[in-house]
Amino acid sequence: MITVQRSTVIDAPIQVVWDILRDFNGHDRWHPAVDTSVVDDGKRTDQIGAVRNFRLTSGEKIREQLLSLSDRDHFFRYAIVESDIPLQNYVAEVSLKPVTDGNATYWSWTSRFNSPEGRETELADLVADGVYESGFAAIRARTQSLITPVSPSLATEKSLEGVAIHVDRHGGPEELYSAPVMAPAPGPGEVQIRQTAIGVNFIDIYCRSGYFDLLKPPGVPGMEAVGIVEAVGTNVRHLLRGQRVGYACPPVGAYATVRTMNAALVFPLPDFLDDQTAAAVLLKGMSAEFLVHRVHQIKKGEIALIYAPAGGVGRLLCQWAKHLGATVIGATSSEEKARVARAAGAHHVILPGSQSLEKQVMDITGDHGADVIYDAVGRDSFAHSVAALATCGHLVSYGQASGDIGARDIGSLASVSATLSRPNFGHYTDTPEKVAAITTRLFEAIERHVISVDIGNIFSLSQASDAHRALEGRKTTGSTIMIPDELRKGTS
Repeated sequence: MITVQRSTVIDAPIQVVWDILRDFNGHDRWHPAVDTSVVDDGKRTDQIGAVRNFRLTSGEKIREQLLSLSDRDHFFRYAIVESDIPLQNYVAEVSLKPVTDGNATYWSWTSRFNSPEGRETELADLVADGVYESGFAAIRARTQSLITPVSPSLATEKSLEGVAIHVDRHGGPEELYSAPVMAPAPGPGEVQIRQTAIGVNFIDIYCRSGYFDLLKPPGVPGMEAVGIVEAVGTNVRHLLRGQRVGYACPPVGAYATVRTMNAALVFPLPDFLDDQTAAAVLLKGMSAEFLVHRVHQIKKGEIALIYAPAGGVGRLLCQWAKHLGATVIGATSSEEKARVARAAGAHHVILPGSQSLEKQVMDITGDHGADVIYDAVGRDSFAHSVAALATCGHLVSYGQASGDIGARDIGSLASVSATLSRPNFGHYTDTPEKVAAITTRLFEAIERHVISVDIGNIFSLSQASDAHRALEGRKTTGSTIMIPDELRKGTS
C-alpha cells in the first residue's frame, strides 16, 4: 500500500483555514484541479456519510465519502468510493494544528491507497503534487484574499471614534438617539470591528422597551452586525485584521459604527455573501435554522403553519419548510403580505375574516390540523394555535409581537397531546461550536438557493427610531437593516 504525506504552514489562524476545509463540498471554489462538485442526496456538507460527486478540470469523475469530522480537533477523514483514476482503497486524513509561536496553522494531509502494478510512482506524484501541494498553494492564496487591506493609519491597535445609538431609559422609539462612541483597542480575547451594516430585529424593540432585561440603560441596543476587523487581541486565533466578519449574539451594542467585543462568537463571512445581505440574514437565518432543524425537525409530508410569513424569520421558515417537504400554511394580516408569503413558498395563506384561524386551518387540512406551528405573535394567537394543532402536534412559540402569552393552563394541550416549545436564541448559539454548525448550514442553504434573503427596508443608522416604528407598526416585509450614515451617503 502506498502512503503519501505532505504538510505545510499557512499564515492564517486555524479557524480561518478550518472554515474553508470543513466544507466537504467547497473544494470546487478553491482547488484548481476541481471543476464542479455536488453532494449526493441533498445531505449537509458536514454530515458523516455525505458523498461529494465531482469532476476534475481534466475531465475525470470522482466520488468521495466523508467518514469522520471533528470541529474540536480540526480533523476529517474521507475515502474514494468511485473514481476514473485507479486510486484503489484510497483513504485520506486532513489535520490542522495551531502554530504555538504565531497566528498560523500547521496542516497535514495524508493518504493511503493501492495502485495498479507499474503505476505506483505516477499516482503517488499525482496525489502529492496535483492534489496536496496545489491545494496548499490555493488555500494559502485564498486566506490572503480574505484579508481586506488596512489603511496604514489603522495599522496599529488603538481606540476608534464612531457613532452609536443610545438609550438612557426604557421606553418608545423616541428614546433612541445618536451620540459619539469610542471603541477601545481590543484586550485579550477581543476583536475591534468597523461596522458596515447592522441588522434590526424585534428583540431590539424588547430591549429598548425593557420587556427583556438584556439592555440596562444607559446602553446601546442591537445584537447583529457585520464589518471589517480593525484589530484583534491576544489569544484570538480565528480572526485576522482586515477580514469581513459578522455576529448575532449578546451582549447588546450592535447599533454603532465601531465596536470592540468578545471575539468568541464572531465569525468570518463567506465570499459570496455581501455585507448588507449578511446583516439582513444572520440572526433571522440562524433562528430559522434551529427552528426547522433542531427545535422541530421538519419531515416530508408534515403540515406547517407559519405566522408572519412575510417577515424576516417567517419568510425564511416558509422557504426552508417547503424545501424540506412540508405543506406550508402562512397566517398574515393583508393581501400584500400574502403575496410575499406565496412567493416565499407558502402553499396556502390565511387572512383575517369571518372564519377563525383554526377553522381555516382545519378546512385546508381536511380536519387534520397543523403538525407544527411556528408562532411569533404570542398572546393574541396562542389559543388559536392550540386549536389549530393536529393530534400530537408541536406548537413552537418563538416570539411575542402582541405580548407575552402569560400564565396558561397546560391542561388544554392534552386535548391533542400537544408539545409546546419556547426556544431561546441564546441557548442554541452560545458556543463557537454551535454557531459554526448553524452558520455552516445557513450559508450552504443561501449558496444553494434553498433560501433567499429579502432586504425590504434600509435605514441610515441615525434613523434607528424610524426603523423601530416601522417594525413595531408591522409596516415592514422581509428584513430591515441600517447602514452607517457616512456609508449610506457614499452610496446615494
